[in-house]
Amino acid sequence: MRTVPLGTTGHQVPNVVLGLMRIAQMDDDAVRTLVRTARDAGIDFVDHADVYGGDLHGCERRFAEAMQLTPSQRAELTIQSKAGIVPDGPYFDYSYDHLVSSVEGSLEALGTDYLDVLLLHRPDALVEPDEVARAFDHLESTGKVRAFGVSNHTPGQIELLKKSVRQPIVANQVQLSITHAPLVAQGVAANMAGLDQSVVRDGGGLLDYCRLHDITVQAWSPFQAGFFTGVFLGSEDYPELNAVIDRLAAKYDVPAIAIATAWITRHPAGMQVVLGTTTPERVAGAAQGSDVPLTRAEWYELFRAAGYTVP
Repeated sequence: MRTVPLGTTGHQVPNVVLGLMRIAQMDDDAVRTLVRTARDAGIDFVDHADVYGGDLHGCERRFAEAMQLTPSQRAELTIQSKAGIVPDGPYFDYSYDHLVSSVEGSLEALGTDYLDVLLLHRPDALVEPDEVARAFDHLESTGKVRAFGVSNHTPGQIELLKKSVRQPIVANQVQLSITHAPLVAQGVAANMAGLDQSVVRDGGGLLDYCRLHDITVQAWSPFQAGFFTGVFLGSEDYPELNAVIDRLAAKYDVPAIAIATAWITRHPAGMQVVLGTTTPERVAGAAQGSDVPLTRAEWYELFRAAGYTVP
């Protein structure tokens, strides 16, 4: 399992992350098997959010109840969670009170004294950067959060936060897969009139911005065809892509899902792939992609087979 730097923290973290948004109904043995499989594959970074699960903090609590981590076991994990979504709104709240209370709820549910990383969960149109800064300062000074990031934020939204926030923004979690890659594809087709691919949808150069500012990109839904429209692996909607994936899987002697991971981890931005599956076999298979050395030609072949234009 290859590692990547987490923002400017100096910490090396695995480039595959175990996302735990779907464990609320799993029993203890199933949760432990899932986490153990990930650990055996070299994954010691887990991703949570306060809104994951049927109840607030539901998945965080299920994780803690099943794992019963000792202090030494807790120290071996990087635990990330998110705050900012108000599910019964539905709306977003980046106020000091909401962010602090959400983190305190996460800590109680997880049975831990600190989060390694806190992400702001999607942009809040009513964000007041000074409020966010006050919350971050409190959470850092009290030892409740060690590093901070965002999700689904544009370069401009991050710059607005940085006007007040003094902590480095270490990560930006965004949707990315071979078939849902506008933040990659737009740059390839920049200034090509009449081509939908050239339309800027990420606020302008998000991937380049993150690379310039040492912000680790975390790719969620890495196997989804679009915005929760189903997976592309094995889909009859992507025959050419799956043919290429299957051929490369055979070449590298890995499952097809590993090639989908490898397409993301091959990128020199040093991205992390967030796995949302609850199937241990898929976790193990996807993790193998971290070590698949796709060539430039193979990377671009997958990109073109997914329907993107390479001028």
